Amino acid sequence: MSDSTAASADAAAETAPAAWPAVVSLSLGVFALVTAEFLPASILTPMATDLGISNGLAGQAVTATAVVGAIAGPAIVVGTSQYDRRLILWGLTALLIVSNALAALASNLPILLFSRILLGISLGGFWAMSAALAMRLVPYALMPRAMAIIFTGVSLATVCAAPVGAWIGDRWGWRVAFIVADVVAVVAFAAQLITVPRLPPADKATFSTFLLVLRRPRVQSVLIIIALVVSAHFAAFTYVRPFLEQVPRMGVDMISLALLAYGIGGFFGNLVGGFLAERSERTAVVFASGLIAASALVLVLLGVSMGLSGTATALWGFAFGALPVGVQTWITRAAPDHAESAGGLLLTAFQIAIASGAVLGGFLVDGFGPRGPIGYCAVAAGLACLVALAARSRRPALA
Repeated sequence: MSDSTAASADAAAETAPAAWPAVVSLSLGVFALVTAEFLPASILTPMATDLGISNGLAGQAVTATAVVGAIAGPAIVVGTSQYDRRLILWGLTALLIVSNALAALASNLPILLFSRILLGISLGGFWAMSAALAMRLVPYALMPRAMAIIFTGVSLATVCAAPVGAWIGDRWGWRVAFIVADVVAVVAFAAQLITVPRLPPADKATFSTFLLVLRRPRVQSVLIIIALVVSAHFAAFTYVRPFLEQVPRMGVDMISLALLAYGIGGFFGNLVGGFLAERSERTAVVFASGLIAASALVLVLLGVSMGLSGTATALWGFAFGALPVGVQTWITRAAPDHAESAGGLLLTAFQIAIASGAVLGGFLVDGFGPRGPIGYCAVAAGLACLVALAARSRRPALA
């Protein structure tokens, strides 16, 4: 964090009370965004059937969001730095509402992909701005508490979005799932209109510090880890429903339960990841990536067992829940003097990894069946674990 940013935060702490209702409205927005981002994973099969496309092509709805999000995040921060941040937040949430509406009405793949491009703009912009927004809504000393509230939206969406989406899609159709997600987005938008105060522009952001941070070896290490483990995760998770349908032959109700177990696991994994990262960010990353690899390996080798598939899916969710805390702590400690630029690099790396994973997963599921993406997940997450272990051994040279 720059000196000017810290000074602005300190000044805010002395002159303004905490705007907790606004923080809660950001959490609602996160819940709506994360729900919309990963909804296709739970309704992939009926969506693909209705649109007359393969599961692999339908999965590119995730790819489109990720590619655009990777570009939109830093671009929005820099390109809109002269505008009231409240107006930008409202605009991003409005894009989310339009995106869900278009997805619900999509009659072909191009319309669906366009709706997901709009979602990518909203998602990338919000995540790039989230920490700065929290810092301006509460006194600086209370920022960790504000971020914890905001990330509660992620945890709740992780628990609820996939199983509820699958259940709604089965009962009333995949389009209704997008309509329900849009209702949540409208509620978040209304809350933000009411609660978020004016946030005049502060510092003018530039791209120069991105290159500065990118030159640091410890930053490079964590970006390699993200490229491996996040692409591994989304190559597999985007196509988890076809796997659960065709290998252990689960019905819709059992798939919903398995995805619920995944979400609950992710909630507790986030807590454990935070506990580990406080002591050692590398331990958290090694633990998370290693457990993802092990869970995927169980699914590939023993996935015909419904019980083992359900258990492995829950452990997979637990492991992935622990990962973001570890990598975020790692990159922040690697560049404490440019934390916001480091966060922008983290966002871009995540979105690129999501996109590449979904693309590769589409080829693998169409070419090798449902085990293809899961097998890649086991290999790539295992490599990420090894990179994290190797980076730990080099730590004295990088400090």
